[in-house]
Amino acid sequence: MPNTIGSTKQLNDEMPIELQEMAKAIEALPARYRDAVAPAMQRVVQCSTRRRRILNLVQEALSQLRLDMKYLIFDLEATRRERDEFKEMLDQDGRL
Repeated sequence: MPNTIGSTKQLNDEMPIELQEMAKAIEALPARYRDAVAPAMQRVVQCSTRRRRILNLVQEALSQLRLDMKYLIFDLEATRRERDEFKEMLDQDGRL
């Protein structure tokens, strides 16, 4: 019986356990019922996979944004310290 829902690797790696169970149940159906339900299940699997990939991309982008924000805050604090030190030097020289 050919696997019409998805590859075994896809079933194990990308799909939630509930979809894996549903795919196995559909594969166990007689051919005429399986053929009627399999296309809809395949679309659900594709949507689930696409959503998972999008979620991973969003999570990676948020992680990168957090890191960028930390660098920006560090740079801002360093710039403020340099400004304060420069002002103090100018005050000591009587230029400000």
